[in-house]
Amino acid sequence: MIDVKGLKKNYGGLQVLKGVDLTINKGDCVVLVGPSGCGKSTFLRCLNRLEEPDGGHIIFNGKEVTDHDIDHVRQKMGMVFQHFNLFPHLTVKKNITLAPVRLGLMKQAEADKKAMELLERIGLADKADTYPNMLSGGQKQRIAIVRALAMNPDVLLFDEPTSALDPEMVGEVLQVMKRLAAEGMTMVVVTHEIGFAREVASRVIFMEGGYIVEEGTPDEVINHPKQPRTVDFLSKVL
Repeated sequence: MIDVKGLKKNYGGLQVLKGVDLTINKGDCVVLVGPSGCGKSTFLRCLNRLEEPDGGHIIFNGKEVTDHDIDHVRQKMGMVFQHFNLFPHLTVKKNITLAPVRLGLMKQAEADKKAMELLERIGLADKADTYPNMLSGGQKQRIAIVRALAMNPDVLLFDEPTSALDPEMVGEVLQVMKRLAAEGMTMVVVTHEIGFAREVASRVIFMEGGYIVEEGTPDEVINHPKQPRTVDFLSKVL
């Protein structure tokens, strides 16, 4: 599904990714954890070229991402951001249907039907004609997730999806993500929610200083870490 080899990214003289290798298979829920500034969000944003890599290769569904029409890549690689990025001037339903209709993937009636089905799944069908500023942060983020799903992506990327939420709203967003993982959606998640990683991830990746320091199952990385830096990090966050 996604094969990353030797990925590098620099900001000026600062090397943020120093040659990262990672394979993500269909149905994987890969969770990236690590201290702020370790390169995990940069890695995620390189996958769909929101950040342009400075070296290495990203192969997605057999094609090199850097050689391929990026808009086509992004249709199949959904993204959920920390700050929702909903269009404030459009209703919830319009936010969900805009991309599939604009790109000619669905007719408006079909997109409306799909939007209502998705909203039903997350318990927000009654908010279809509401504008984003009338919603809580948790509701906005759940809608951002179904907006990404409306494109029928092969993989979903989550960039700290709960970091901007009030603590009591985190659970409702994680619940939607857990259900997606259980249904077999391929997911790459950058998060500080170690409990989510432990419960839902098929693989946990610990990053530090632009490298992958440790990777394995949640039990291996979170419960029985081998690398001193992983042990140190987890002792501070658990």
